[in-house]
Amino acid sequence: MAKTALQFRHNGRDVAIFVDGGTNLLVALRELIGDMTPKFGCGQGGCGTCSVLIDGELHLSCLTLAETVAGRSVETLDGLRQGPKLHPLQRAFADHFAAQCGYCTPGMLMAAKALLDRNPQPSRAEVVEAISGNICRCTGYEPIIDAILAASGGRASA
Repeated sequence: MAKTALQFRHNGRDVAIFVDGGTNLLVALRELIGDMTPKFGCGQGGCGTCSVLIDGELHLSCLTLAETVAGRSVETLDGLRQGPKLHPLQRAFADHFAAQCGYCTPGMLMAAKALLDRNPQPSRAEVVEAISGNICRCTGYEPIIDAILAASGGRASA
């Protein structure tokens, strides 16, 4: 099978790779670019751990054909930090113990970033809705919700 040339922006830098037809974005990011921050979870779009932003919109990279991001911007968890400086969401997750095993964390952070980019002061209900496509088996969600509210400047529950 012939490979297809694919160019897009990955975390602010231009990349060019060759992909097989039918390759999903998750495989392209992890295996061809080396960005291991989007995680493989269910492979069916049900867990959210592979969530990335494409042109600022939340997408499940396991369900997104790599070829569909040609000429677009893809942001992953690796793109949130600036060198050693954590993004405010990352700092809030650490401060509020919102990550235990950490497997869901990349998807949760990307869902939270998508929310705060479009709504900097969300209500608790809006936070719950924004992360509803992400499964966490460790925290019970409350520390995650608290962290997102704290990063937004809203009040986290005590």
